[in-house]
Amino acid sequence: METLFSYGSLRDEDVQVAVFGRKLQGVSDAIVGYRLESVTITDRKSIAISGKAVHQILEPTGQNSDEIEGMVFQLSERELELADTYEDAAYRRIQVPLRSGREAWVYARA
Repeated sequence: METLFSYGSLRDEDVQVAVFGRKLQGVSDAIVGYRLESVTITDRKSIAISGKAVHQILEPTGQNSDEIEGMVFQLSERELELADTYEDAAYRRIQVPLRSGREAWVYARA
């Protein structure tokens, strides 16, 4: 199984069903050293699924005082590939440590 940290639209149950075909069960956690900014996505399929063109995106700050709350989900490798397909070209998937000490994939600015 793969661990994915979500701070944005993948926390929405309707988006989860559209992308993965199921609702995800997750646990709260946070990513440290990042802040959120707005980004306008252009992928029509992603806009149709989320219902909006303006999304949030992670920007690194390197400051321990900057934390983003979110959810940690366990996904199969295939589901992680589906998440990659859903995310717009503005994002890239990176692996980061979480506040809990766990490692997880997360989508940040490409």
